[in-house]
Amino acid sequence: MFTGIVEEMGKIRHVALAGSSGQIAVQARKVLEGTKIGDSIAVNGVCLTVTSLQPDGFTADIMAETCRRSNLGQGRQGEFVNLERAMAADGRFGGHIVSGHIDGTGVICASKREENAVWITIGTEEDILRLIVEKGSIAIDGISLTVAKVDAGQFQVSVIPHTGEETTLLHKAVGAQVNLENDVVGKYVEKLLGIAHPEKTEESGLTMEFLREYGI
Repeated sequence: MFTGIVEEMGKIRHVALAGSSGQIAVQARKVLEGTKIGDSIAVNGVCLTVTSLQPDGFTADIMAETCRRSNLGQGRQGEFVNLERAMAADGRFGGHIVSGHIDGTGVICASKREENAVWITIGTEEDILRLIVEKGSIAIDGISLTVAKVDAGQFQVSVIPHTGEETTLLHKAVGAQVNLENDVVGKYVEKLLGIAHPEKTEESGLTMEFLREYGI
């Protein structure tokens, strides 16, 4: 489990794919502290298992599903990525609950500065957008951010200077692809209510009428 608070920006050494799966090697420093083979590190929000360690980096396997759901398979040598170690049991939640399981990708549609912040507009598919709510949480390339606005086919976040300096988001151009992870709470609520599959609503035993009856 992660919190979406990026610890450092690492640099891709290589992405080696055989078909739709393979290996990624990342140059890093801070996230290596206390890390062992088998530990989890989020790379652009994707939870990966460390398979080998070097004095200044690590490698991890990436499977076909990872390439289908995220932008890691398109990573190029020298590209910067956001890194975060899995949260320690005695750690603090600086962001929100992030699983490291990417729901899909979005595309940066616009970037506009407003005084000390930068508004980023991201377009994405309806399956992801329906779980994005104004003032809710979203993880973009592993960065925990607050949704500022939701429109048809897109949403916006406002990036403060610290986040802009410590992550890759403001370094990306319009048209760049980003990884998106919806708030896990919303996904579970949708599943329990049978919203994604209306024909299964009765089977779940939990309906909007039930919640209203008990004042929820």
